[in-house]
Amino acid sequence: MHVPDGFIDAPTSAVTGVIAAGALAVSLRGARRELGGTSRGGEKTAPLAGLVAAFIFAVQMLNFPVAAGTSGHLLGGALAAILVGPYTGVLCVSVVLLMQGVLFADGGLTALGVNITDMALVTTVVSYAVFRGLLAVLPRGRRSVTVASFVAALVSVPAAACAFTLIYAVGGTTDVSIGKVATAMIGVHVLIGVGEAVITALTVGAVIAVRPDLVHGARGLRQRLRLRVDGELVDAPASPVSPAAAPTSRRKVWVTGLVASLVLAGFVSFYASASPDGLEKVAHDKGIDTRAKEHASAGSPLADYGVKDVSDARLSGGLAGVIGVGVTVVAGSAVFWAVRRRRDTDVSPVSHGL
Repeated sequence: MHVPDGFIDAPTSAVTGVIAAGALAVSLRGARRELGGTSRGGEKTAPLAGLVAAFIFAVQMLNFPVAAGTSGHLLGGALAAILVGPYTGVLCVSVVLLMQGVLFADGGLTALGVNITDMALVTTVVSYAVFRGLLAVLPRGRRSVTVASFVAALVSVPAAACAFTLIYAVGGTTDVSIGKVATAMIGVHVLIGVGEAVITALTVGAVIAVRPDLVHGARGLRQRLRLRVDGELVDAPASPVSPAAAPTSRRKVWVTGLVASLVLAGFVSFYASASPDGLEKVAHDKGIDTRAKEHASAGSPLADYGVKDVSDARLSGGLAGVIGVGVTVVAGSAVFWAVRRRRDTDVSPVSHGL
């Protein structure tokens, strides 16, 4: 659903740019609360957030077939919001979109505001609202988190398709029936949403299985073990956790996630579907792409997810994927550590005049 330059007119692109900038400003403030302070798990979330951004970048390279001649890929808003929080999730997806637009010529630079609004803001807000709503009515437990993740991700993709349709209705550059665009966009993205839901639920479930405390959406849901003593059920005492064991476990999770991202982007991506994704297919079928413009970064050494002057397609794509994961995890981690440090500075005794 990466919108290229030329699909949306300049005034509408400018307005979505302002919306995106406002969303990022609010998200930066919100992410300080999600990433800052040990009581909120900030020391765990900051490094995980950079990894989540890199993982989303890697999985977005894995287009999966959804219909004849059409493919889809992860958007990632639901996954990021549930793993690291909605504010940090918006920043995660935005970092990915920025890296893709600047380095890989994927998603127009003048359309960056459109893409952040649609793929980062809408998917995160909608999915997290659905996720929280479901957790309020489902039994408290890990299985409920996984189920809620599936449904939230499923809903988020057609919601983003609806958002694009509304944006196109306001600022589209071609004379195409909005009804036809809406029908085509929502129809194909419901199917893509199923793939999004499966990936999100599997990933969230995998992290919950090893470290449920690292999943933002699962905090506060851990149930205390109850024992029957003299015929009555009482809460079992909390088992002590070795302080030295936790960092090692977090490190293993981080390293495992990074290795998985590198393998997905560097190797598995070669076997991804070559069919156009949902937006590309609809744009071609409905004539929306007649006004598309050449990307400003079309001459980038990594344009179109290949390394310039590397003739072997498999090697070129694999190297581009590995570079993308590396750049994204570094850029994302730098952003989130800076946000966390700003939080630590704001709440320091000096800042409170103590």
